[in-house]
Amino acid sequence: MPNDQNRSEMLAVLREIRDDQRAMLEQVAAQRALVEEQVRRSRESIAESISLQKVALERQRAITLFAMVGIVGCIAAILYLVIRYL
Repeated sequence: MPNDQNRSEMLAVLREIRDDQRAMLEQVAAQRALVEEQVRRSRESIAESISLQKVALERQRAITLFAMVGIVGCIAAILYLVIRYL
């Protein structure tokens, strides 16, 4: 049976372990908050990136359509000139 000295030492060790665990839990909570903030910022960044990519694709489609109309017009003009002067 442990004497009072051993018992008080064991209680002191158990309290120290408890305090250390509480400190670790506080650190984990702080790290979790940091990770959640990083995930939120990452999601916002991804959403903005997708939005910008959609805008870029719309612009590319408009430019491609304009270029195709110009190319078809040039081909038609060349065909007209070839047929007219042959």
